[in-house]
Amino acid sequence: MKVSRNAIMELKERTGAGVMDCKNVLVETNNDIEKAVELLRKKGIAQSEKKMERKTEQGLVDAYIHPGARLGVLVEVSCESDFVARTPEFQRLVRDIAMQVAASNPGWIERKDVPEDVVEREKSIFESQAKEMGKPEKIIHRIVEGKIENFYKDSCLLEQSFIKNTDISIHDLIKEHISKFSENIRVKRFSRFKVGG
Repeated sequence: MKVSRNAIMELKERTGAGVMDCKNVLVETNNDIEKAVELLRKKGIAQSEKKMERKTEQGLVDAYIHPGARLGVLVEVSCESDFVARTPEFQRLVRDIAMQVAASNPGWIERKDVPEDVVEREKSIFESQAKEMGKPEKIIHRIVEGKIENFYKDSCLLEQSFIKNTDISIHDLIKEHISKFSENIRVKRFSRFKVGG
């Protein structure tokens, strides 16, 4: 099948993928640009999973101060090379993550960081609530598990919905950038400061 140079260039511009990758997915999707974008994203995200194991020793520390200067965030996001750390796109990602922390106040980066005693305390509270509401004993476990999942989505930065696009999580946002840069990216730590808080 013939693929037009214009279609390849449009797809490359929209996704940042290589020319050959663009050409191949356009052939695969019968020159359907929208389907090609979706396919490239899926392929890129699959590859980015493998990259998430690699070491990250470069990166940036950024500060976000909310208007009014009563709330501020410091965040460290790492990547594999100084070259990527200096790109405007990586800097925007770090800033977006800092703004996410300011807006959503996560307690931890990911669920494995949540102390076991905190999880057990939350489960106990959810169980008591379910019993108070008179829920049958046999479904209480399922209710508790569902509420714990929601607790992780609220409390863990990587599981939160991205404030600028609630269709994706912060984890998805980072995976998209891993795919774009072909480098691992990791949120190392953050601190949120609030006047009087």
